[in-house]
Amino acid sequence: MTFSLPGHEPAGPVSVVGEFNSWEPGRHELVRRRNGTRSISIVLPPGEHRFRYLATDGVWLDDESADVVDGRGSLVRVSARRAGEQGPTTGA
Repeated sequence: MTFSLPGHEPAGPVSVVGEFNSWEPGRHELVRRRNGTRSISIVLPPGEHRFRYLATDGVWLDDESADVVDGRGSLVRVSARRAGEQGPTTGA
């Protein structure tokens, strides 16, 4: 699963945190790409996964392209087929 944000906002480092990494900031920090985005790919098993982006100064962001966005953040559903895909699958 590739998580992606525009490269220009928010400023500073951004991590994707969620159930898959025990909500640990810094463990999966997005990397700036030549195309102007920031992204990171993480292997997720099939199932539902809650996550959010955490930026500098404790700024939380949700991913409007996720399968569900609600008061608890973003949620993606990974099927067995989707778990093996390469390339961007979510991004604000």
